[in-house]
Amino acid sequence: MPSLTTFLLFALATFLLTVSPGPGVLYVTARGLSQGRAAGFASMLGIESGEVVWIAAAATGVAALLSTSTAALGILRWAGAAYLVYLGVQRWRQAEEPPAARRAALATIFAQGFVTQIFNPKVAVFFVAFLPQFLNPAQPIPAQVAALGAVYVAVAVAVDTSYVLAASTISKRFLASRTVQRRTGRVAAATYMALGVAAAASGIKKP
Repeated sequence: MPSLTTFLLFALATFLLTVSPGPGVLYVTARGLSQGRAAGFASMLGIESGEVVWIAAAATGVAALLSTSTAALGILRWAGAAYLVYLGVQRWRQAEEPPAARRAALATIFAQGFVTQIFNPKVAVFFVAFLPQFLNPAQPIPAQVAALGAVYVAVAVAVDTSYVLAASTISKRFLASRTVQRRTGRVAAATYMALGVAAAASGIKKP
């Protein structure tokens, strides 16, 4: 079992990862802004479910296998980039539609959050390259990953809940205007696409 110092350092690293803007934070915030608290929490559950998959992958050694395969990481990066651009295009189209037509079902929001985090390059790098630094090879790896994974999820839920509550509050108070809703949707869409392009560009090696 990891030491208390390891837990604290890992919790700090997790906080810095989850609080910084990225595909997961953007998705949760955008949904909270556009559809309110219920949609924000549905997106958060999807995001956290994707992270549980990464934790399970790390515990079973899949993450270690990915770290040795440049091709696999490349596919993951490009798939994530393409999905982010796709979400951006969809979000832009929804911003131009009447309010009633742009509300997605909670199940759809959950699924999109799940896929977003599965293909999130930031989370992939964290579990493939960073998490192993907190593991003691002399102790059972799966148990350590499970313990640290529980810390990761707890911190991520706390951070994402804060984003959801803040976004839904802003949505209620300031987004009654259709003009503001449209502009907010466009900004979210542009950010999705920019993140996708950035993720793709990070995988292009200069000659």
